Amino acid sequence: MLKTVSDQLLENRWSDAEAAGKSESELLLYRSNLLGADKRVTNYGGGNTSAKITERDPLTGEPVEVLWVKGSGGDIGSMRLDGFATLYMDRLRALKALYRGLAHEDEMVGYLPHCTFNLNPRAASIDTPLHAFVPRRHVDHVHADAIIALAASENSQALTREVFGDRIGWLPWKRPGFELGLWLERFCLENPEAEGVVLESHGLFTWADTAKDCYATTIDVINTATAWLAARTRDVPAFGGARHASLPREARRAAAARLMPAIRGLVSGNRHMAGHFDDAEPVLEFVNARDMEALAALGTSCPDHFLRTKIRPLVVPFDPAAGNLDEVLAGLPALIERYREDYRAYYARCRRPDSPALRDPNPVVFLVPGVGMITFAADKATARISGEFYLNAINVMRGASAVGRYRGLPEQEAFDIEYWLLEEAKLQRMPKPRPLAGRIALVTGGAGGIGSATAARLMEEGACVMLADIDAAGLASTREALARRFGADAVRSVVMDVTDEAAVAATLAETAVEFGGIDILISNAGIASSAPVEETTLALWNRNMAILSTGYFLVSRETFRLLRAQGLGGAIVFVASKNGLAASPNASAYCTAKAAEIHLARCLALEGAEAGIRVNVVNPDAVLRGSRIWEGEWLEQRAATYGTDKAGLEEMYRQRSLLKRSVLPEDIAEACYFLVADASAKSTGNILNVDAGNVQAFTR
Repeated sequence: MLKTVSDQLLENRWSDAEAAGKSESELLLYRSNLLGADKRVTNYGGGNTSAKITERDPLTGEPVEVLWVKGSGGDIGSMRLDGFATLYMDRLRALKALYRGLAHEDEMVGYLPHCTFNLNPRAASIDTPLHAFVPRRHVDHVHADAIIALAASENSQALTREVFGDRIGWLPWKRPGFELGLWLERFCLENPEAEGVVLESHGLFTWADTAKDCYATTIDVINTATAWLAARTRDVPAFGGARHASLPREARRAAAARLMPAIRGLVSGNRHMAGHFDDAEPVLEFVNARDMEALAALGTSCPDHFLRTKIRPLVVPFDPAAGNLDEVLAGLPALIERYREDYRAYYARCRRPDSPALRDPNPVVFLVPGVGMITFAADKATARISGEFYLNAINVMRGASAVGRYRGLPEQEAFDIEYWLLEEAKLQRMPKPRPLAGRIALVTGGAGGIGSATAARLMEEGACVMLADIDAAGLASTREALARRFGADAVRSVVMDVTDEAAVAATLAETAVEFGGIDILISNAGIASSAPVEETTLALWNRNMAILSTGYFLVSRETFRLLRAQGLGGAIVFVASKNGLAASPNASAYCTAKAAEIHLARCLALEGAEAGIRVNVVNPDAVLRGSRIWEGEWLEQRAATYGTDKAGLEEMYRQRSLLKRSVLPEDIAEACYFLVADASAKSTGNILNVDAGNVQAFTR
């Protein structure tokens, strides 16, 4: 069932106080950000907004009319003023004389740069003519679920008329471009009282003469459709009613933790993929429904949806009542290969002589009854956004199927959008993926100086990172700092004691659910102790062994299990110590545990090689800055051992080194990055000393 109307209606969030004093372009940005902030209006990157603004020509000094419109690839919710393309309106209108008809409309995009105002580098999108030719100053184009539910219904035109009367018109499906821009212009001229138009299988256009009125119209039109749908569907079971019951939350996540690494291994043949899991109530309602499989097979309707999700998802044949997860896992390779074969056949049926080459045929969206929705993409943010787009498609199917019959976009039309040469050109303009794009790392001791520096270094190169540490407060602070720097999608955290077997297993499962699996382990959790051997208690000895040897074993064992489930290889780095090779006075427990750690790495390198799992060691020495193990007793004990004070200890270590240089957390991070990157793809079982030179620690 749909929620109550009051739960669904959009709030008009325009504030005259906030808008006061803004220029016309700033009001356009304000309106755009308001609309894009609510995913019920339009999803990330979806829709566009525009305003026709009088500007002063930089050459003539004369006033000219300029179209400000969202540039190619932007997002109205997060964009700034530099996200708008700006074009001379007189030049845009002059393009009509160059238009040679529908068969040649794509060539019109090549003329758009010639219309650029003030040398603006922001590329204009293919939707520019749709905004330029509407004879109103302000135009909004959004993909609200309630509107697309009408647009994707078999009786779309009649429903639009029933809901809006003459206020909002309707136009049949037409791919965005110059021709659709002319259609919109003609509609406006023939229907001067209309405030907008529903585009079949696409979305909504609205317009007005002020930014405030345009925003208010958009919100009100969406709310009108939402209220109408709610009233019409109040007593209608969604998607034909429930067929399955959801598993309890923890059981759903446990199932996802097993499914996602297996799926990831199968869909990462061309490049590593990151995953996202969604078990929100609307998703569960759909995956559990009687009509889910039939509706999913129809594909999505709105172009913005299927460009992110492929034309249709893959339904995983899990039966939550039977609990046949082992059977499902065994059948995944064949299931995904059938999807690939179907996708290749779709490409072969629909391809044009000039179509781009076949793209990755793997599914993006996986629907699992009783569990939820899993999405995979080149990075975590894209995987999440793909899931959000399919949730929009679910909402559309809910409304459309409740008031009539849902209709996906015809296959050939969908293909012509997906493999549109202009879309291909946009893909080719995207920046080259960073070296660790799609890779997933677990960093233990993640709240400390070395751990946080290493996490940052990996994230700089595109990796997603799960931080683990026993220090909850430090962990939260580190995660927040990394999220501010690299974005919240790319970092998660979990409080974990490496000596707790159950906690370690839970952390690897959490990593699988949050990101899809694992590729990199930076085992860095540590302590330090100092005492003469006769004063070393059994408890102190056991604590060193538990954290620095047993803890490294437990985390590595669970990582190996996950890496083998994926079949993608992987890289493990132990952050050990120069003390694992070179003995130090009054530190027998610490040195022995570090030596055990190094030898464990050698053993794992032997075992992991056949699966492409590389295991190497970084040996730091005297990393004082930012390191928590150099706080408190350890620093005092080492200072006493060498007959100096706290202030002199770092200088003592620097002078002791061959290179006379301090070793910093960033130095260790760089070594860890090297050992997990493709540059070291032929290295395993190695030890890399980062100690500024210590002859006792030379490995040969």
